Amino acid sequence: MMTRGTRSLLNVLLRSAVLVGVIGVSPALAQTTNNAPAAAAAKTDAPVARPWMDTSLDPSVRADLILREMTLDEKLQLTFGYFSTDAAWLKTPTKNWEFPKDGLPGSAGIVPGIARLGIPSQWQTDAGVGVASQRSATPRLRTSLPSGILTAATWNPALAEAGGAMIGNEAFLSGFNVQLAGGMNLLREPRNGRNFEYGGEDPLLAGVMTGHAIKGIQSEHVVSTMKHYAFNGQETNRFTIDHRIGEQAARQSDLLAFQIANEIGQPGSVMCSYNRVNGHYACENDWLLNTVLKKDWGFKGYVMSDWGAAHSTTEAANAGLDQQSGWAFDRSPYFSEALREAVNNGHVSTARADDMARRVLWGMFSVGAFDTPVRGDRATTIDYAAHAAVTRSDAEEGIVLLKNDANLLPLAKTAKSILLIGAHADVGVLSGGGSSQVYSPNAPTSGLIVPDEFNKGFPGPKTYHASSPMTALQARTGARVTYLDGKDPRAAAAAARKADIVIVFGEQWTGESIDVPDLALPDAQNALIDAVARANRKTVVVLETGGPVVMPWLSKVGAVIEAWYPGTAGGEAIARILTGEVNPSGRLPATFPASLSQLPRPVLEGDPKLDRDAHPMGNYDIEGAAIGYKWFDKTGRKPLFPFGYGLSYTRFALGGLKADAKGKGIAATFAVRNTGSVAGKTVAQVYVAAPGWEAPKRLGAFKKVDLAPGASQSVATMIDPRLLATFDTATATWTIAEGDYQVMLADSAVSIAQTVTVHLPAQTLDSRGK
Repeated sequence: MMTRGTRSLLNVLLRSAVLVGVIGVSPALAQTTNNAPAAAAAKTDAPVARPWMDTSLDPSVRADLILREMTLDEKLQLTFGYFSTDAAWLKTPTKNWEFPKDGLPGSAGIVPGIARLGIPSQWQTDAGVGVASQRSATPRLRTSLPSGILTAATWNPALAEAGGAMIGNEAFLSGFNVQLAGGMNLLREPRNGRNFEYGGEDPLLAGVMTGHAIKGIQSEHVVSTMKHYAFNGQETNRFTIDHRIGEQAARQSDLLAFQIANEIGQPGSVMCSYNRVNGHYACENDWLLNTVLKKDWGFKGYVMSDWGAAHSTTEAANAGLDQQSGWAFDRSPYFSEALREAVNNGHVSTARADDMARRVLWGMFSVGAFDTPVRGDRATTIDYAAHAAVTRSDAEEGIVLLKNDANLLPLAKTAKSILLIGAHADVGVLSGGGSSQVYSPNAPTSGLIVPDEFNKGFPGPKTYHASSPMTALQARTGARVTYLDGKDPRAAAAAARKADIVIVFGEQWTGESIDVPDLALPDAQNALIDAVARANRKTVVVLETGGPVVMPWLSKVGAVIEAWYPGTAGGEAIARILTGEVNPSGRLPATFPASLSQLPRPVLEGDPKLDRDAHPMGNYDIEGAAIGYKWFDKTGRKPLFPFGYGLSYTRFALGGLKADAKGKGIAATFAVRNTGSVAGKTVAQVYVAAPGWEAPKRLGAFKKVDLAPGASQSVATMIDPRLLATFDTATATWTIAEGDYQVMLADSAVSIAQTVTVHLPAQTLDSRGK
């Protein structure tokens, strides 16, 4: 349930939207100098009636109405998109590339509209946590949400939706109506450089949280993608690696996450990924696109390729790809003249060409992109103060307290000196790198408050948001707060001995296109933390990481906070948690392993030295659907920190669990009580278990609860029948076996408070779980 505070923030956000204006869409792009498509041929220059502008009609009906008026060239124009940045940035084999007419500088791209029919251009922005900018001398400055994995750590769907609405609003007011958001690949590989963009390791949690984020974005008349479909679990050899996985395991893991997000968010578009799946590229994979997505799930929107993920014309179109995006990252403009020829000679049917255009139009109609159009860059209307409150609330609920010996936190008001060490905590907080990079609205025009320490091009620059933990702490404590960069461990240890409390900020910068070599903090930070902790037991470690890390110094420090990448108000959020102004309530959305040896793949698959045409293999059948906590349950291995784990400054009691069969699922009720002395939030988790599954138990439901001291609340949850079933690949159905099912009320994947048994009859559900 949305809290009063969250509802207020969302209302402020929605009131701030300026949804006005009528667009005059430019004609199609003129032919560029090499292999670009010609302008669409119009039937006539005379005005045409536009019955498709009747907003009372269903988007499918509206799409069919406009489709009847379109020439073949106009239909195909909707299937081809251009990259929209300067040629100096572009480093591909493509020659004679030109900046597209009407494209927004530094953006992801444009698909030209058709003025004759009132079809808006599709102005696309990279996204995930906000309106991203391609690297340039003067990047677009916008509000950044915390990383996706932090939002997942809130376990609060209302916050995810409010955050989505916020970044969708900024996209709309910046002239964009397509946002390349909705990242949700499951965390199979903790070293994956893009884990920070995604929703953790569990299909229910990732699907629910990402689905609500998509729903929020699209409430602002902006199409959101859902990506990267599918099994894009690492960056090493991401263009060519072939992930092999059986269908049952696939349906019960990554695909279930996408399916849940699709049902909640109803995305206008799905972005197919770079990698191969079971021998076929994801963007020309008939099973993934036609069978699973469009047939079994009934997806009505369009499939766009990732930038550089298209590999063919006829094969891709017939396999379900509806739009080639981001030319000129691909080797050829496959959906330009080649697609027109393929349709004309019958290799791609006219019915399929109609379907491709119809799906694009449906996606635009479904979010109101025709009815409330964007125009240009109107950033002066963005309410940055209101948006800062949204992103800060997100960060505060997703920061996870991992350790707190002797109640070291919240910081004692009697402390007279606090020493901060490392990670530029004097000026800002870290963000993840790559195409999702957002630059702070309060940063210099370059977007950088710290000189680029990566300095190797993409996925840099390594960027910090201008939200200083040091400044925020100085405003909240009576202590003298000082800072050291930590480059000299001996000097840091000497200074630590003189301080009442030491806070070491440990960072792990990750980004698109690169995976981390291991789970250790880089650049000798573990040695620094060890030296400081030996000098002062009252050492707090604040981790700014893209995912799980190991902590060889854990026993020596007094407290540990996982702050992830906390966004453009992250410094304030960290300070409010440290001082107790906010009670931490984040819970881990991913298991933290104790070592690489505990993983299904201790050595990362794929040789990073292979060229683009290589065909490395990835074996996801090792763990199948037993990802994360399920793998640890199955193998009996003890993690450093389990899935669902997190501490608070107060205490909670769970009990009174009752569960009964209801419909085709299970209804579970229970009570949560705050037994401590301060207000706080907790996440009650319900797991289910039955014989013959991929692992001993699955997450079945969860609820975030906000309670005053001594207060209690009754909670009712419903367990989706697909989480009680196995997928039958022969019949494409979900089957629930007759028998006894264990329903467990828990504080984490390893902390079970109560268990009850429910007997279920044998049942069969269709591919959509109905």
